Amino acid sequence: MENWSVEQVCSWLVEKNLGELVHRFQEEEVSGAALLALNDRMVQQLVKKIGHQAVLMDLIKKYKQNTQGLKSPENPREAALVMQTEAAQDYRDEESSSPASHGERMPSFYPAENLDNGLIDQRVLKHRRNVKHILARSKALQWTKSYVLPEFPYDVKCMLAEQKCPDHSMRIRIIEFLQADMTKYLEGSLYPSTQQYNDVVNALLQAHPFLDEDGCGFFLWKRALKDRFKYVRRPIEDDEQVIRNKCKFGHRRGQTRKSLADIRFDEIKLVQIKEEAVCFDSELDEHIKWFQQEYVKTEKDWREIDKRMSQTLEIRRKMIGSRTPLKDILKLFPFLKCPYQIFREFQLLTRTDIYKKTRHILESYSENILTSFSVVDNPINILLQEKMKHYTDEDMLKYLKLTATCLLLPDVFGDDPSLFVIMNEQVQVSTPVLEVKNPFNMEVCEFSLYLERERLTKVDDCVTALAVLVAAFHVFGIECPRRLSQTFNFLETLIFDMHSPYFPSLKEKEKEVGFQLPVT
Repeated sequence: MENWSVEQVCSWLVEKNLGELVHRFQEEEVSGAALLALNDRMVQQLVKKIGHQAVLMDLIKKYKQNTQGLKSPENPREAALVMQTEAAQDYRDEESSSPASHGERMPSFYPAENLDNGLIDQRVLKHRRNVKHILARSKALQWTKSYVLPEFPYDVKCMLAEQKCPDHSMRIRIIEFLQADMTKYLEGSLYPSTQQYNDVVNALLQAHPFLDEDGCGFFLWKRALKDRFKYVRRPIEDDEQVIRNKCKFGHRRGQTRKSLADIRFDEIKLVQIKEEAVCFDSELDEHIKWFQQEYVKTEKDWREIDKRMSQTLEIRRKMIGSRTPLKDILKLFPFLKCPYQIFREFQLLTRTDIYKKTRHILESYSENILTSFSVVDNPINILLQEKMKHYTDEDMLKYLKLTATCLLLPDVFGDDPSLFVIMNEQVQVSTPVLEVKNPFNMEVCEFSLYLERERLTKVDDCVTALAVLVAAFHVFGIECPRRLSQTFNFLETLIFDMHSPYFPSLKEKEKEVGFQLPVT
């Protein structure tokens, strides 16, 4: 079976009444060697039906047992170890079948095995431990001492015998056989060590030196073998345990290595979160499934959505506080992409209606901002003055002023406008930022909120856009950029009604007459 092609494997599946799996095995190019290297996890990814999984694993197991029964150990040391293991098993069987196992006392210098009380002869336990230790040690040393190449197919053997430079397809076949052989030896593991990669490639190049092209063959073949293992590991990349292990051991691409103290702190924090979230698991899974099903519906039950979002608020805040990737959070709670839910989450956290506050701020300060010295010659202000000449409707003029006020806020306070709003350009920053297209055309105007360079939500007007931008920093636990601190200091001071010597509160602003906004 080790030398079977994909077609032969498919024929074998048909013979065993597993014809439904043929298409899937052809897609994944499962050859005979790959078939024998399959483990439980790989079979679960490859075969959907549990009945087919059980039958396939049983057939593979029976084939391995038959082949192992026909083969005798070639190494004398391995033969001796097998004999020792069998002797230990026979000794255990004799002890269990002796009268002592039925309650009769037998004179002995050692305590006999007692199945009723669960006591085992200490000599047997010691013997088993010694045998396991010797077997494990000899198995581990096989990689470092020497590696025997697998039996390649006939066409690969001919190519190697003729010492021809292999083409791309032949290289892939050689790598596939090496990967399947390593996986088989590693008992299904898909994570060989660096030393094991080196030993396999060294064995290949020593047996066939012509494969070492220009002295760089070692690195090329090792890279190809690693890539093959990555390809085989793709079906398990989304597995929860694999993701946890990658986060634990710092295997994220581009991640800098943490100190031991940071790693220990993260582990303690993760354990605390897990312990606190145990009681939420079953209930949380039910909520998440409901969210994902409800999100794709055209008509949504917003009352039930609000109720469930409130019930999951605590665990959601813990996930955000533990720096869980925002993509994962949005995948679990997709309604956080809706402006209404962002406002509601902000209100649950701060007991503040941010939309109402933001609208009040823009209406109260628009005249002061538009007439301030720092934005008189700003292109946005100039465009506003030209647009206002074409309209006489008060609602339209108010809309234009509020839009211009929203766009000019960072310029008034000397901050970086590119971190606040992007007009007709591509978003380059990862922090929350607004994208605006055709701001002064009410019919085609478009405001969007971007988070980590991806569009999170689309809004209708400048008031909603500014409110959802400020709320996003608080809801997702993102620190405000330093080059935008003055603008957010102004907004948050008024939103939370905090006392500031620079910005009077909205109530004080309403009482004052002729107030002029200070420019920093």
